[in-house]
Amino acid sequence: MTKGGMESVEVFTSEGKGRGLKARKEFLPGDVIFAEPAYAAVVFDSLTHVICHTCFKRQERLHRCGQCKFAYYCDRTCQRAAWLNHKNECSAIRKHGKAPTENIRLAARIMWKIEREGSGLAEGCLVSIDDLQNHVDSFGEEEKKELRADVESFLEFWPPQSQQFGMQFISHVFGVISCNGFTLSDQRGLQAVGVGIFPNLCQANHDCWPNCTVIFNNGNHEAVRSMFHTQMRIELRALSKISPGDELTVSYVDFLNVSEERRKQLKKQYYFDCACEHCKKQIKDDLMLAVKEGESKPSAETVKEVIQFSKDTLEKINKARMEGLYHEVVKLCRECLKKQEPVLGDTNIYLLRILSIASEVLSYLQMFEEAADYAKRMVDGYLKIYHPNNAQLGMAVMRAGVTHWHAGLIEAGHGLICKAYAILLITHGPSHPITKDLEVMRVQTEMELRMFQQNEFMYYKMREAALKNQKIQVMPEPSNETSPSLFHKKE
Repeated sequence: MTKGGMESVEVFTSEGKGRGLKARKEFLPGDVIFAEPAYAAVVFDSLTHVICHTCFKRQERLHRCGQCKFAYYCDRTCQRAAWLNHKNECSAIRKHGKAPTENIRLAARIMWKIEREGSGLAEGCLVSIDDLQNHVDSFGEEEKKELRADVESFLEFWPPQSQQFGMQFISHVFGVISCNGFTLSDQRGLQAVGVGIFPNLCQANHDCWPNCTVIFNNGNHEAVRSMFHTQMRIELRALSKISPGDELTVSYVDFLNVSEERRKQLKKQYYFDCACEHCKKQIKDDLMLAVKEGESKPSAETVKEVIQFSKDTLEKINKARMEGLYHEVVKLCRECLKKQEPVLGDTNIYLLRILSIASEVLSYLQMFEEAADYAKRMVDGYLKIYHPNNAQLGMAVMRAGVTHWHAGLIEAGHGLICKAYAILLITHGPSHPITKDLEVMRVQTEMELRMFQQNEFMYYKMREAALKNQKIQVMPEPSNETSPSLFHKKE
């Protein structure tokens, strides 16, 4: 029997994959299969002062822990909720003189929890920390060197009065963090802000076309009565109909890559050869590498040249984005699209990558009409490639909808926002902050659309006035990372 809210799943031995999870009952798209609080979690080093260390929300003003001066919290509620996990860390940071890196902090939190509760099965966990995969035997030289450095730093930080662990177990914990650390995002889901260990989630195997998705929910500590507070957790949600006995799978990598590239990435980061249906049969690879059809089909040589040019341009774009040179990014995108358009098909991933960057950066620069055109083409391509209930697809469609709204294209904007809302209801659920924001936009654009259909002239007059006091936000500054990947891998 399973325990602690995990009654609907069980661990089993999956052929060729080791342990896996399977369903014990039927699930429909959008159902939460299970929710799991973190066994241990920490904020990234670079964000410790802007992200709450309890719920991982980004906040303008945070309260600092008066003792260690390192941890930050939304308010007293979050600070109280953190004390059990922060108590040992707080005194160790004071003694050590400074906080160590995120990896050391996470390992220490895991070991303090083991000191408090023992290393057996924690409540609600299907497996213990001892039994999680560490893949240390598969580490290359560079990874072994990093592991040794982490173990040394850990031993310097770990207080002598705490329980002492053997070198092998400490290495095991760092190995677990390395291949099972789950990326935590802020409340908007747009930025990776921390890393946590979720033992039950670690049991879900990878599939490039999975039947589940994982969403991080920051929880709610704002309710007036604490009985309505909810804790920070991950939610495993069904993407399609799942029957009892079906294996539950999630995707560790973004699908928007040809099967060979995905397999390379999975081998490098997670040490296994993906044998899923989509990789074995190279499903959708033809779409992702599509070239222009018709009378004058480009030669293989021309296609090769354009793809190389696209790869070189993407490197230049990354450099320009890092430096905040957004007008330079736009120039590079336009040049690249000029070369790509006569040669690459509408679903070619190199064309889609440039369209995505161009639409995002032009929106930020408030050049909305051109941005909307690129966003529309990007979404049309994505819809042919991604699973219809893919969270990244939903976010991209939402971005395109907001861009169309800003460009004054109310009909297309409303249509895209409705499409995004339908996807995110399944991937994120109705109570997630992103879905709630989207619902507000959906209601607003529906009202505007009715007004537009009744009297176009009046609509544009009112829109002009409304924009001075606009509700739908200007686009956020483009981030240099794609949306957070599922598992956090130390680069």
